[in-house]
Amino acid sequence: MSENPFLSRERFPRFDRLTPAAAREALPVLIAETEAKVAALEKQCEPTWDGRVAALTDALEPFSRAWHLVGHMLGVRNSDDWRAVEGELQPHVVRLSLRVAQSRPLYDALLALRGGPAWASLDEGRRRVVESAIRDARDAGVGLDGPARERFLEIATRLSELSTKFSNNTLDATKAFALDLDDPADVAGLPPAVLALCAAAWNEAHEADSATPEAGPWRVTLEAAIYGPFQQYAERADLRERLYRARAARASSGPTDNTAILSEILALRREQASLLGFPTYARLALDSRMAKTPEAVYAMIDRIGAAALPRAREELAALRAFAAENGAPGELRHWDLAYWSRRRLEALYGYSSETLRPYLPFPRVLDGLFGLARELFGVAIEPCDGLAPVWHPDVRLFRVRDAESGAELAHFYLDPYSRPAEKQGGAWMDEICNRAERPDGSVRLPLALLCCNQAPPSAGKPSLMTLGEVDTLFHEFGHALQGMLTRVGIPEAAGIANVEWDAVELASQFLENWHDLPAQLRALSAHVGTGEPIPEDLIAKIQGAKTYNQGLATVRQLRFALADMDLHERVPCAEMPDAEAAWAAASARFALLPPLPGERFLNTFTHIFSGGYAAGYYSYMWADILAHDAFAAFEEAGLDDPAARAATGRRYAATVLALGGSRAPADVFRDFRGRDPDPAALLRHKGLTSDE
Repeated sequence: MSENPFLSRERFPRFDRLTPAAAREALPVLIAETEAKVAALEKQCEPTWDGRVAALTDALEPFSRAWHLVGHMLGVRNSDDWRAVEGELQPHVVRLSLRVAQSRPLYDALLALRGGPAWASLDEGRRRVVESAIRDARDAGVGLDGPARERFLEIATRLSELSTKFSNNTLDATKAFALDLDDPADVAGLPPAVLALCAAAWNEAHEADSATPEAGPWRVTLEAAIYGPFQQYAERADLRERLYRARAARASSGPTDNTAILSEILALRREQASLLGFPTYARLALDSRMAKTPEAVYAMIDRIGAAALPRAREELAALRAFAAENGAPGELRHWDLAYWSRRRLEALYGYSSETLRPYLPFPRVLDGLFGLARELFGVAIEPCDGLAPVWHPDVRLFRVRDAESGAELAHFYLDPYSRPAEKQGGAWMDEICNRAERPDGSVRLPLALLCCNQAPPSAGKPSLMTLGEVDTLFHEFGHALQGMLTRVGIPEAAGIANVEWDAVELASQFLENWHDLPAQLRALSAHVGTGEPIPEDLIAKIQGAKTYNQGLATVRQLRFALADMDLHERVPCAEMPDAEAAWAAASARFALLPPLPGERFLNTFTHIFSGGYAAGYYSYMWADILAHDAFAAFEEAGLDDPAARAATGRRYAATVLALGGSRAPADVFRDFRGRDPDPAALLRHKGLTSDE
C-alpha cells in the first residue's frame, strides 16, 4: 500500500502510475482515515484558528488531493474503468463531505471562535474563512435533524451521481455522431488545417493512415475543433444543417438522453433549498456570491441586454442583407449564421480566423504569453519537462519564478490538444495544491493544471492556433496566475480559494483583453514558414473587427444566463412550468432566430448541470464587467507606455492576483481600481455604446 501513488505526499503526483485499480485500493483507506481524524477532532476541537480551521484542513488534505486526482484523470483519460471507479466511490465521498459539513461539534467550534477571545487576534483573511465556513455549514444542512438530515444526504448523493451521468452522456453523445466524407465537393471551402483535422479523425476512427488532407477520406465530428470551423467554412449548406441538427439534439434520445436527468436535478435542487429554508435554489446559491440576490442578476441582464439587443438586431439585419447580395438561396437559417458571418467579416476586414493560423504556431504563442506575464507581473516562466511524470506525452510542465529575485513561486502543467476519444471538451484550470505557509516556516507552492482542446500538431507542423484558441489559452492562464501568484499564506483563502463564484472569472477574462492588442499580436506571431510576424495591415484589420457581431455574441451569453437563473428561481411557475418553458422564454427574449423543433440545448448545458455553474452562469457577464473595467485602468495609464503598463500590472498583481479569497472581491476591486466597478468599459469594448 505504501507504493500506491494516490497515497504519495510528493509534490508532483505520479501521473504515470495513477490507475483505476490504484484508486480502488487507496481511496477507501483515505476515507476511513479521514473519518477517524474528523471524529477525533470533534472530541477535542479548540475554538481557535489552529485548533479548528487549520486542523480540519490538515485532516482533509490527503483525501481531498487523491479524490481530486481521480476527477482529473476522468477528465483527461476518460474510460469505462475510470467511470466505474468514480461511480463506486462517489456515494462514500458525498457521505464523508456531508459528515464534515454537518458536524455540530465542528460548527459549534466555529461559532465559539467567532464569539470568543481568539477572534480579535485573527486577521481579515482568517475571519473571512471562518464566516464562509459558518455559512457553508448552514447551507450544507448543519441545522437539520432526523428525517430532514437523512433526506438531505440522499439528495446530495443523488445529485452527485446525476451530475456525473449528465457529463458522461454529453461526452458520449458528442462522440457518437460522425460524418464520413470521400467526395472533395463535400468539403469544399474547408481550409487545409481543418481538412488535416478531418483526415486525422478518419484515420484514428478507422485505425488507418491512408486518409490525407488533400484526397481524404475525411471524418467530420461534433468536437468543437472540427464542428466550429466546418460551420464557418463548408460551402454545402445541407451538410452544415446535418451537423447543426445533430449537435443541437445531442443527449436527447436513446441511452445518452439527459432529459429526465436534468429534470430530476432541478427538482432535487429545489427540494434541497426548501430543506434549508430558501424559497428557491437560486436564493441558496446566491447566498455565497457577490450578487447576493436574483434581483441583482436580473438587473444586470436587463442593463446589458438593453444595450446589446438593438445592436444584435442591426447585426443580423446586416448579415441577412450581405448574404442576399452574395448569393444566399433564401432566408438565413441557424446553420448559415457562422458561415455568412465569416464571409461578411472577410469582406469587411479582409481576413478570417484561418488566415491567422499560420502566424500563430503554439510555441510562439506560448513565448508571447509568458513574455506578457513577465512584463506585467514580474514573473519568469521556464519549461521543466521531465521533472515529473505526466498523464500524456503532449503534456508540458513549467516553473514560475520571480523575475527579479529568481525565487520559485509555482509550477503548472499544460495539456493543450484535443483528444476526443478520452478528454472532455472545453478548457479549464484546476489546482493540485495551492499556497500554504507551514508552521516550520516552509512554504508549499501552488501546482496548477491547464487543459485546452486546440488542434494538435499535424503534418510535421506545430499546432497552428486560431485567435479564438489563443483567447482561450489566455483565459485559462489568467485563472492559473491568480492561483500561482497569490501571497496569502493560508490555503483556505489562497489563490481562488474562498473567492466568490461570480468573481472568480475576473482574472481569466481580464487577460483575454490582451491577446489581440497590436503589440501583443506582434509578440505572439511568427509565420510557420517564414518566421515573419503578422503584417501590420492584418493587425489593423483585426483591430477594426474587434466589435464585429459583439451584439449577437452578447445576447447569446445573456440567453444562457437568463435561462439558468429562471430554471433555478422561477421554475416551476405558471409561466414556466418546466425546463423547456424557461429555455423558450429566454430564447424569445434574446434569440433572434427561435430554436428549431428538436433542439435540446439544455440537455448538454454542462455548465449548470455538471460544471458547478448552477444559478451562476451569469457570473461570466458579471465578472466580465469587472475584467473590462480593470483593463480600462491600463488604458487610462497608457497602453503604449511600458513603464505605466508595468506599474499598473504590479498593482493588479498585488491586489487581484495576490489577495485571493482573503478579502471580499468588491474590496479587492476597490483596492486596485480605487472605486466600484462600472459596466461602461465593457459596453465600450464590445461596441455597444451609442458613440461607437
